[in-house]
Formats: sequence, structure tokens, C-alpha cells
Amino acid sequence: MLSTVSSIIGAVLLLAVAVMEILLIFGLPLGEFTMGGRYKVLPPMYRMFAASSVILQLFGAAMILQGGGLMNMWFAGKVIKIICFVFAGFFAVNTVMNIISPSKKEKYVMTPLAAVEACCFAVTAFLM
Repeated sequence: MLSTVSSIIGAVLLLAVAVMEILLIFGLPLGEFTMGGRYKVLPPMYRMFAASSVILQLFGAAMILQGGGLMNMWFAGKVIKIICFVFAGFFAVNTVMNIISPSKKEKYVMTPLAAVEACCFAVTAFLM
């Protein structure tokens, strides 16, 4: 039960961030929430980074849903478990990076989001 709830929360948050990244790609002024808040509107090169982030977010959402037993497995269970632990580590590091960000929006919005993601992936991986 906890694994299912954790995986749903994790997937929903990842999809929300993917939507934000798509909006950044299309030039909306949300850049203060990412990359240290250097740009309100991301320059074209940084939009490519946002596009790769969308792919990573969608992959992560699929992996956490599989780990929670809500999707058919693309990989063996042990592989999904490892992927979930890798994402948990990634979001733990991302949490620290967001804490030290000069952007207040990134610090106060993205830090807790990344921390919750780290917890969701860790819980899902441990309870698989």
C-alpha cells in the first residue's frame, strides 16, 4: 500500500515537472525555477537541456509506477529496484543543489519537490 501511494505521488510530481519543462521549452518565463534561476526565459541551448529533462522525468515516472506495481514491467524487478535507487540518489543530490541555488523560487519550490521525489523513489525501491 505505501509503495503504491509513494509511486503515485512520485509519478505525479515528475509529470508536473515535465509539464513545467515543456513550458520552458516553449519560452514561458519560468526559468527562475531551474538552473540557478539565471534566466527568466531559457536561451535556445538551455531549452535542449529542458527537453532531455522531460525525457528523464517521463522515464522516471514510468519506472516508479512499475516499482509500485501500477504498470507492467519493462525490465526485471531487480533492474527496476536499482533504477529507483539511482533516481532516489539523483533527487537527493538535486535537493542539495536546489538548497544552495541563488534563486529563491528554485530554493523554496524545487527543493522540497526534489526531497519528496527522493523519498518516493527510496520508499518504492525498498518496498519492492
